[in-house]
Amino acid sequence: MNTKNQFGKKGWTPEIMKSQKGKTFLITGTTSGTGYEAAKILLSKGAKVVMLNRNPKKSEDVVAAYKKELGNKVDVSFITVDLGKQASVEKAAEEVLKTVSRIDALMCNGAIAQVPKRVTTAEGWESQMGVNFFGHFTLQALLFPLIEKSKGRIVTVGSMGYNMGLKTIKFDDLNWEKDYTANDAYSQSKLAQIMTIYELQDRLAAAGKTDVKAYACHPGSSRTSLISTSGSFMMKVIFGLMKLSPLTQPAENGAYPELMCATEENLDQTAFYGPTGRSNWVGPVGAHHIEPHAKDKAVAKKLWDLAEKETGVKWNI
Repeated sequence: MNTKNQFGKKGWTPEIMKSQKGKTFLITGTTSGTGYEAAKILLSKGAKVVMLNRNPKKSEDVVAAYKKELGNKVDVSFITVDLGKQASVEKAAEEVLKTVSRIDALMCNGAIAQVPKRVTTAEGWESQMGVNFFGHFTLQALLFPLIEKSKGRIVTVGSMGYNMGLKTIKFDDLNWEKDYTANDAYSQSKLAQIMTIYELQDRLAAAGKTDVKAYACHPGSSRTSLISTSGSFMMKVIFGLMKLSPLTQPAENGAYPELMCATEENLDQTAFYGPTGRSNWVGPVGAHHIEPHAKDKAVAKKLWDLAEKETGVKWNI
């Protein structure tokens, strides 16, 4: 059931966005898809964008593409990070803190999805959990002091997949050593990302740190390269057919929820933002229902404590 959209029948679109001149946005995963579109729209509004991508050659190509389309004066740069390697995340965060003076929003957009066979990261985590959740958890924690100083935001790009797997965290086998399925592992990683945003909100409120905002959103069913990059052959075929149907939308539309959460005033942090049309896959962007399991306080607290222990990174809240 959808709530009334505060932005009217058309929902939120970039036309509503004010000038972002003087603001700095960090975005993971901008070499294609929603991240690419989000960065481009922010640059078109006068923002400074620092891209956090794994592939430096692709980052260079994207910088060139933006400059060709928007002009040489756009303020865009990149820092290389592999979210699947904690050492890389720590190094990238260190470089950010040395070279960036403010963070108006850290947009955790990068992800891998539907990895067909179980793969583990250098730390031994299942790859989707390692990249989507642990990598971003560490990045957020290390950059939090600058985000707080900037009175900035953390925006996590989740997925409706949070409601398509086990619908909880598999603490007894977090890395899927038994019964691995690509979908369940992906769904758990996205649920974990969303849960920790709501847990972060509670911790910020308890500490009286209301200047920092944290938002959870998702892109709906967008035509991106996410599945074709890491999914199985069957998933590629299924999503390839879906792309031809009205059940998907352009990648640009998929970027709207995270852009709204990164820039719009007067948003309800406790909401979940994304398309409000059919199955929340497409349609006008706004707040919509989130299932209670994504806000299970006991599970979220246990997950947060586990993440700090696993990564060895403590949040300074």
